[in-house]
Amino acid sequence: MPVSAGDAARLRGLRKMRSLALSLLVLAAIIYVATRSHGGAWGYVNAGAEAAMVGGIADWFAVTALFRHPLGLPIPHTAIIPNRKASLGESLQEFVADNFLREDVIRERIQSAAVSRRVGEWLVTDGHSQRLVDEGSRVLSDALSHIKESDVAAVIEEALIPRMKEEQLSPVAGQLLEEVLRDQAHRGLVDLALDELGRWLTHNHDEVSALIENRAPSWTPQWLDKRVAGWVHEQVVEWVAEIGRTPNHPARIALDGWLTELARDLQHDPSTMERAERLKDRMLSQPRVISTSIQLWDALRRALIGSLGDEAGLLRRRAREEIDAFGQRLIDDPDLSQRLDATISDIAAYAVNHYGHEVATIISATVNRWDGKETAERIELHVGRDLQFIRINGTVVGGLAGIAIHAISTLL
Repeated sequence: MPVSAGDAARLRGLRKMRSLALSLLVLAAIIYVATRSHGGAWGYVNAGAEAAMVGGIADWFAVTALFRHPLGLPIPHTAIIPNRKASLGESLQEFVADNFLREDVIRERIQSAAVSRRVGEWLVTDGHSQRLVDEGSRVLSDALSHIKESDVAAVIEEALIPRMKEEQLSPVAGQLLEEVLRDQAHRGLVDLALDELGRWLTHNHDEVSALIENRAPSWTPQWLDKRVAGWVHEQVVEWVAEIGRTPNHPARIALDGWLTELARDLQHDPSTMERAERLKDRMLSQPRVISTSIQLWDALRRALIGSLGDEAGLLRRRAREEIDAFGQRLIDDPDLSQRLDATISDIAAYAVNHYGHEVATIISATVNRWDGKETAERIELHVGRDLQFIRINGTVVGGLAGIAIHAISTLL
């Protein structure tokens, strides 16, 4: 069995305390022999030494009987740990599960430990955020580098696409669109599209006018075509701007109505649902779907690997800044720390309630893998030093008890 530095230190401590306990027993025996034929006050010393030997030997037997047979003799009810290894492991497992792996204990320890605040202090000191980003970037970069293109293609072709074809996505899309409309989350996207459209129309006056002129009849004069094209362009720009600055514009209301109807039909109208599913199947059946998906993934993968490998790059710099900012928030914002601690407590409590006893079985499983002698040696290595105090105390207390008994006998 390999011996660690900690076990070596424990072994030295155990041997030292054994030597001390044995020295006291030998000293008591020497005093007993030396004072045996003396009377008077030496009788008290002799009685104390005799009782000290009895106490020391009795406690030596008791301590030794826990781990092995005293003097190698197969005395009943000795070598308790080697003989009852399995039941001791189960008892220790039950004790840990019932007294330590409990929801109230776990919650109290997490709350008192202020885990989130300590994490925040760790993140903002000694360059820990830098090391965290460096190690995370290296691990993520290595993981991305080992993903093969054939594996990605297999996942897309054999798992994603068949699964998407089997699932009816139109109700999901309709429900998602309904939620977006209910929360008016699409308003920002509409405003952005209007701003970009207005900006493009304003900066591309000539192109728009030329497009309108080319659509004019051949018999109209050119100067009239230019005037009409310019007027139409101005009206379109003004109309787009009016929609953008008017929250209740008829065009917005019409768009919301059409989207609402589409969301409802995607969930409840069989005809619309069927058309949506046919469109989905046609798109997923295109051969270029797989190749395009692989190309997009490969481009994203190479971009990520390049960014992760650049120590002064934007990605790693922003990651460090965000980690530092998050750590500082954990220190400065008690509410955030309390919420995070509460979340950690909930996760730990769930794990303890559902898997606590399974975790505790590690104890009995580990003990069962040891043989009896190894189990006794391991336990004695950790608690044997303290048990030697029983021998020492037995020798000292036995000696004092012997003196007291001798004194009582003399008085009587």
